[in-house]
Amino acid sequence: AGMAAALEEAVTTMEERNRKMSALRDRLITGMEKIPYSFLTGSREDRLPGNASFCFEGIEGESLLLHMDLRGIAASSGSACTSGSLDPSHVLLACGLPHEIAHGSLRLTISAENTLEEMDYICDMCAEVVALLREMSPVWDKLERGENAHFTRD
Repeated sequence: AGMAAALEEAVTTMEERNRKMSALRDRLITGMEKIPYSFLTGSREDRLPGNASFCFEGIEGESLLLHMDLRGIAASSGSACTSGSLDPSHVLLACGLPHEIAHGSLRLTISAENTLEEMDYICDMCAEVVALLREMSPVWDKLERGENAHFTRD
């Protein structure tokens, strides 16, 4: 009976929750796109309401995750089916992303309980972490000069 009630509530509120998650996801995407040399993986429109994945040139995904975790943000790098692996997502590689780009990925999952303020916090903290990691990156100077860059600065 409890399962049936939960299922009924989930179906009844699905459209409303999907609208809210889509608005949160879009706010997250807009904020993350402001980070130079960042890239949204997949289509901006044709995606799940509560999912967004990004790649950042000049950094490594594991370091990104550790620093985001220190700021209270739970995220993952790569695909859900290979979580726990240090290898880049086979999906991103199959989409044609080079290994060094796919290795700097960040995947975020959003729920209807999240807020716009949390999306802004995530974007601010990610920009901070990416800048910090790029300062330590041996390849960042070359990317800043436009050498070997895969994405644009915008």
